[in-house]
Amino acid sequence: MFLIIQIPCLNEAESLPSTIAALPETLSGISRIEILIIDDGSTDATVRIARELGVHHVVRHRTNRGLAAAFQTGIDTSLALGADIIVNTDADNQYDANDMGKLIQPIISGSADIAIGDRQVSTVPHFNSAKKKMQWLGSAVVRQLSKTSVSDAVSGYRAISRYAAKKLFIASSFSYTTEMIIQAGRKGLSVSSVPINTNYVKRPSRLFSSVPKFIGNTAGTILRAYAMYNPLKVFLIIGILFGSIGLLTYIRFIYFYVSGESNGHIQSLVLGSACLTFGMISVMMGILADLVGRNRQLLELVLQRTHQIEDKIDMDAKLAGKVRPTIASNEASYGLISNEINTGSRDN
Repeated sequence: MFLIIQIPCLNEAESLPSTIAALPETLSGISRIEILIIDDGSTDATVRIARELGVHHVVRHRTNRGLAAAFQTGIDTSLALGADIIVNTDADNQYDANDMGKLIQPIISGSADIAIGDRQVSTVPHFNSAKKKMQWLGSAVVRQLSKTSVSDAVSGYRAISRYAAKKLFIASSFSYTTEMIIQAGRKGLSVSSVPINTNYVKRPSRLFSSVPKFIGNTAGTILRAYAMYNPLKVFLIIGILFGSIGLLTYIRFIYFYVSGESNGHIQSLVLGSACLTFGMISVMMGILADLVGRNRQLLELVLQRTHQIEDKIDMDAKLAGKVRPTIASNEASYGLISNEINTGSRDN
């Protein structure tokens, strides 16, 4: 099996050497391992360092587009390169590379489509109590919304089968972690958690500048992802809520009217009418959003079929002794990355 280790990077020239050096060169059940660097508009020497380290592939965003976009570019490129398994890890060497064999085992055995590294946050000594509580709460919410048993929802250490990678389309502009799990649960993919070790990272996160901002962005991502795949349910709940408030205010007015005290309670009719109107609009929006969602599912199915056709073309080319120029077609299709593909062997 062919494994690609993808590493999204933003100004990681300092930490990249230690991260690359720790990556395994061989793994049980894997015949070939290659490293893919996704440079998300770095302004330092990240690309030069990556090339000097002899990584197999370097893909560049011309400008900083965010972690989620870098992750999706990595998935697209890995699929184009023919990866059977894709492992995503961070450039700051937070995740113990020695656990990669454990991480990919559920994929190799066929027991899971996606394996997510569980940092066992409650036992990590360099995580403060507030971070542990937020991680527990966030993971609990994601588990409930996705109907999965993921124990560490924001862990970036992930192994993804080719089958699952074809079904994932990250739309978030902030982070891929929670949206990916909600998508996986919605699409019936099997997700497992694998206990892993972590390394202490001194520098602050580059994904967010403050804890409140991280909480806000993560909460927004979770809500958007859930609403994207369950629009009718979300808008129906909103519609029922406001409709119920409207009915209660109408009942209140009727009660006072029957009691002969209708004067001074006209505001109940106004509020009730407004709530009932908003409730009906919400239900209508839910129906429209559900139809749009069905259309998106058809588009995703078209993309999956396209991947299947590409795989068949690749297989036919291999049988004929030829290699299809997948990277060139990938660049032409997406128009997101510059001609910075570096193919070579890793030099340790």
